[in-house]
Amino acid sequence: MRLLHTKRFTLETPANVPYAILSHRWLADSEEVSFQDLQHMPVPPSGGSHDHHNHAPTFPPNVLGKSGLQKLQGACNQASRAGYQYIWIDTCCIDKTNSTELSEAINSMYAWYRDSAVCYVYLHDVDKEAVAADVKTALARAVWFDRGWTLQELIAPKTVCFFAKDWSKIGTKHEFASILHEITHIRQEVLLGRPCTLSIAERMSWAAGRVTYKKEDRAYSLMGLFDIHMPIIYGEGEKAFRRLQLEIMKSSDDQTIFAWHLSLAHPSNVRNRGSLAPSPDAFSCASPHPIVNIDHSHFVKCLLLTDLRRGYSISNDGLHITLPMKKGGGDAWLAVLRCKGEDQEFPYGIYLKQIAGSDEFLRTSPTKLRKLESEDLKGLTPRKFSVYRSHLGSLRLLCMLCPGRQS
Repeated sequence: MRLLHTKRFTLETPANVPYAILSHRWLADSEEVSFQDLQHMPVPPSGGSHDHHNHAPTFPPNVLGKSGLQKLQGACNQASRAGYQYIWIDTCCIDKTNSTELSEAINSMYAWYRDSAVCYVYLHDVDKEAVAADVKTALARAVWFDRGWTLQELIAPKTVCFFAKDWSKIGTKHEFASILHEITHIRQEVLLGRPCTLSIAERMSWAAGRVTYKKEDRAYSLMGLFDIHMPIIYGEGEKAFRRLQLEIMKSSDDQTIFAWHLSLAHPSNVRNRGSLAPSPDAFSCASPHPIVNIDHSHFVKCLLLTDLRRGYSISNDGLHITLPMKKGGGDAWLAVLRCKGEDQEFPYGIYLKQIAGSDEFLRTSPTKLRKLESEDLKGLTPRKFSVYRSHLGSLRLLCMLCPGRQS
């Protein structure tokens, strides 16, 4: 891990030192201080133990003209005053021209924020006068809360301090837990670092509506939240988010990953599509109650089924899962998921459609995530589905009757 010295402004690789870390809204690439910009920083004299404190670093002319320099200096000054010799800043501590280093950094970033001594959130569009007038409104208007990468940067660090554009301190994550919950819909227990059980759908819902400069980063920025590591492939577009979901499914039997729905205005709102969500936006939930898992034994008892397998199995061709389902209206089938809204009594259901002449099924009516009633839970039959790797663009489901069950 490469760190920036807060006084010398040199990039170094010290071992096992406490460090601050910066979270911010990027400017244009040309305005940020980069790794390359700091490669030729002069090293101050080392004649005395305190000599270097009296020598201001000299930046190259091209760096002095960058808008991001003031932000970098402000972060370093804040860290230095707090007693930290080092800080990590993503704009300059990663050589983004090195694809191997960039991939390693993206896969490690959640851990780097988690392990930091303190995270400084710099809100370039919030002034101290607005904070003094109404701190909640001032924070809610900051574009920092709309960005994809800043989600993990809020959650991962234990200590988070917010600063206005003049580097005046606004407050901490712990102090503003209630306000931050209202802005982000993240549970206060999470913001306060308290243990709690979270479903996949709930974590995905935090990312709904957030934006990233590159499509792929909507997936890559979520890897740490799910403890996932995977290759970084810029250019794969929306496949990155489907690939993320497949990686999550390898280590989890959480069926809330299927509890998504598209809005009527969604550009990919086709009637029949794959089983996985196209983006985190599909997990957006208007209800204040998150989607939670149902205990398997309770689920089996509720559905009056005795041979419903729990979890997924993985093979070379994909992932396999068994879901209770029954014929619905027209050519649709109703599949019941082992999850519900936190305020609901019964599970959610999704609709599937069989492809003519085959045993394959597609998710149909993707705008519908149905809240089921007791009557919907009668006459269900467990069926085994396969989610195939070869169908990343439009994932299909292969359906087979489980042994000993009737159609």
